Amino acid sequence: MTDKLIENNQVSIVGEIVSDFRYSHEVYGEGFYMVDVAVSRLSNFADYIPVMVSERLIDVSQDMEGQYVYITGQFRSFNRHEEKKNRLVLSVFAREMELLSDADDESASNQIFLDGFICKESVYRKTPLGREIADLLIAVNRSYGKSDYIPCICWGRNARFASGFEVGAHVQIWGRIQSREYVKKISETEVEQRVAYEVSVSKIEFAE
Repeated sequence: MTDKLIENNQVSIVGEIVSDFRYSHEVYGEGFYMVDVAVSRLSNFADYIPVMVSERLIDVSQDMEGQYVYITGQFRSFNRHEEKKNRLVLSVFAREMELLSDADDESASNQIFLDGFICKESVYRKTPLGREIADLLIAVNRSYGKSDYIPCICWGRNARFASGFEVGAHVQIWGRIQSREYVKKISETEVEQRVAYEVSVSKIEFAE
């Protein structure tokens, strides 16, 4: 059963470490740390993806900035309570982490597969230029009765297809993780620059 729950949420990324290791929490004496990894897109833009890594996978006391890594794991979420409401926080949970000698373009990777359920009504819209977009929220089961809630964005034909999904529909998604900056209004006079993370969908199907 556990293997099946690992298979329904699979991530692989190749990128450059662009931050130090920040302590997150400890479980049964095992320390977990957050680190940011820049993953290049074909457009020369980079997605900055937060990764949670165990101190057992890598020496977190070392300065690793500029080091290229290959990471496999899962895309996970948790709710952080702030400003009187919950905020969904997303990161890649690293199961394996391999140091690379350099950035090989042929090995550049940002891939994710999710097998889960639509847990919120899809939002279909068009950009001012007429591009079709649909926003989805996918619940993916995890061990011990937990679930990860993953925002996904579909384009074009995928957006039209996804716009008809009902809550509870079982779907499989292939795509990549992307980061996106936005401005959050805190008060009448104060705004804050934030980063959102989501899955950009390249393929979506109903699961049997």
